[in-house]
Amino acid sequence: MDGNGRWAKQRHLPRVAGHARGVKRVRDIVEFCIARDISYLTLFAFSTENWKRPVDEVNHLMGLFVSALENEVSKLHKNGIRLRIIGDLHPFNPRLQALIASAEARTASNTRLTLTIAANYGGQWDIQRAFASWLKARQAAGLSVAEQVKPGDIDLKPYLAMAYAPDPDLVIRTGGEQRISNFLLWQSAYAELYFTDTLWPAFGAAEMERALAWYGQRERRFGQTSQQVQAVAR
Repeated sequence: MDGNGRWAKQRHLPRVAGHARGVKRVRDIVEFCIARDISYLTLFAFSTENWKRPVDEVNHLMGLFVSALENEVSKLHKNGIRLRIIGDLHPFNPRLQALIASAEARTASNTRLTLTIAANYGGQWDIQRAFASWLKARQAAGLSVAEQVKPGDIDLKPYLAMAYAPDPDLVIRTGGEQRISNFLLWQSAYAELYFTDTLWPAFGAAEMERALAWYGQRERRFGQTSQQVQAVAR
């Protein structure tokens, strides 16, 4: 969800105004996904690199996170939405960590939509953490770490932050940048990548429709030939 600061600057507003507008846009996109029976929506809210931003901006983002959890969880629960937060939560203050734990517990049994917020998340961190967990499980099973391991023997998926969800079909990057910036690196291996110049605060239902229409034109081959895919489709 890129472009909050630039959206604000274009309107001669402080960057924090762009972040506040960005939160409103989250609500709109969640409603869109519910209306379209989309089962999983993952939003990259704060990366492991975002701590490098000005302290005042980071503090404001943390405040917005707290406010959203305090004000939105009841609505999410009422609408059958399960909330998951992925990332390294340890640097967050105790109040924010408690709100996250409470929100996840309260919405755990909901099935209409799984809304995942990636906060203090990075794809490299996710893979490193998963590999460490895989090694720990291997040791617990009494297997030697020194024993030769073939690449095919390493299954990290059960240990990744989003092990509870299918891999993404479509990754959307707003704001004009054409990179995925350390987002779901492992999981996005076969995702279709959609880049748009639209800044996140302006990315609404019409933009989502364009992204889905573009996705609908893509041929999902997963290593097969077009002929193989078309033969199965027939």
